[in-house]
Amino acid sequence: MISMKTIVPIFISFLLLMTFTSCETLQNEKTIKLAHGLDTNHPVHKAMIRMGEELDKNSKGKLKLEIYPNQQLGSERQCLELLQIGSLDMTKVSAAVMENFSPDMKVFGLPFIFKDREHTFNVLDGTIGKELLDGGQKYWLKGLGYYDAGSRSFYTKEKTVETPKDLEGLKIRVMESVTAMHMVTSLGGSPTPISSGELYTALQQGVVDGAENNPPTFYLSRHYEVCKYFSLDEHTTIPDVLIISTHLWETLSAQEKEWLQSAVDVSIEYQRKLWAKAELEALKAVKKAGVTVVKPDKTMFKNKVESIYESYKNDAQMYSLIKRIQESQEL
Repeated sequence: MISMKTIVPIFISFLLLMTFTSCETLQNEKTIKLAHGLDTNHPVHKAMIRMGEELDKNSKGKLKLEIYPNQQLGSERQCLELLQIGSLDMTKVSAAVMENFSPDMKVFGLPFIFKDREHTFNVLDGTIGKELLDGGQKYWLKGLGYYDAGSRSFYTKEKTVETPKDLEGLKIRVMESVTAMHMVTSLGGSPTPISSGELYTALQQGVVDGAENNPPTFYLSRHYEVCKYFSLDEHTTIPDVLIISTHLWETLSAQEKEWLQSAVDVSIEYQRKLWAKAELEALKAVKKAGVTVVKPDKTMFKNKVESIYESYKNDAQMYSLIKRIQESQEL
């Protein structure tokens, strides 16, 4: 018969082993916190949900994704700042906002730089796109991939924008992007930077006369309730960028990085399919709500912004990047 003197030490050892194993398991599990400013019905958020599922599957539960939508942790700029100090792990921002932290990203904000959607994806998923994703690492920000954000067009309260002349005298909301402000100025409008969370009220109160964005965002933000004119001039095609803090990235093992990047890649493919469907549904919905949607001749808009490209001739690095993108149209 086993005595109590024998049982007690065995039991204690068993408890210690279980406690150690439990702590080791907890230590081996990592939760990645990702924040963004979009609605939970947005294709980007749905793609992030898919990313979390893939990450959990790839890592067998060792890496998990915790998502904070709707600007719960701040604006896009604030989230980037949180990444820089290591208080947040990942975020999604427009490349237009990212240009304030990684200057070469401003090339995506140049009007009409892409020929079509196929050209856009060739650049984003190719050598140039990857170079730009890595360009923010010296600012503690590493890009993991690009979500499709479609093309941005003007929407206004009082009249249709069919030519650049129609923008004269109008205050147009833009993102916190110098490139976006130059673009609107070149077309004759008055650019006014306002955060996305404050824009609906600004439109209602007449702080601005209009804004510019893609159809799904125009619809999901309910800006169609205030702005009844949508002009599909598609002046810029600015992607959304998925960013991770280098503070976290550098702590991940090679295997963990592979798990995460694989999950990101799956979510990007999924998001792009959702986006194409969302664009069609958004345009149909806003038309039903009484919005006048027009497709103006883009030639006049393109001609008005040629001076923006000329202004970069003295910036050898940027001008070279512009030329590489334009020449890649032939690929």
